[in-house]
Amino acid sequence: MSFIKNMVQKRKSERMPDWHFKFMNLLFHLIDFIYPYIDKRVKKFGIKPGMTVVDYGCGPGRYSTRFARLVGRHGKVFAVDIHELAVEAVKEKIDKYGLTNIEAVLASGYDSSLPDTIADVVCAIDMFFMVKKPAEFLAELKRITKNSGCLVIDDGHQPRSVTKANILQSGHWDIIEETRDHLKCKPNYT
Repeated sequence: MSFIKNMVQKRKSERMPDWHFKFMNLLFHLIDFIYPYIDKRVKKFGIKPGMTVVDYGCGPGRYSTRFARLVGRHGKVFAVDIHELAVEAVKEKIDKYGLTNIEAVLASGYDSSLPDTIADVVCAIDMFFMVKKPAEFLAELKRITKNSGCLVIDDGHQPRSVTKANILQSGHWDIIEETRDHLKCKPNYT
């Protein structure tokens, strides 16, 4: 993993190169085949039928498809990413599996173009370590989250102390739950 971490640190853009995305996607397929843990992991996120979930930094849609099953036909999943290949990968999964409750969204920088307060749950899984301006990014996540909603975020390839410091220093979120796997946050309106 240090190779990937070094590549991330050397990049000038938060958008990974196409070859890196393709390699990551292949690696994820292999990991999911050998060690299928995602279904177990997402059960802890508090996603229920009928909810609207935003999978921000969705990558190839590994989590988006699981979220779609959890929210059911009356719920909605927005799979958001800054990489065109990610959006295309999600669209392929939508077609392949007939998922009518997922919409793939290409973000421009931190602007998701989603309406204000649309999400019950926003998930930022294995991508926060790549964000260069955490306060701006977290402001966008707060904008799209309902007042009663929450953010589920993990560390990715950075220490938990860095993740927590970035969240708290942003002033946009309060950490309400911490597990070994992720942090759950509520919007801060004080």
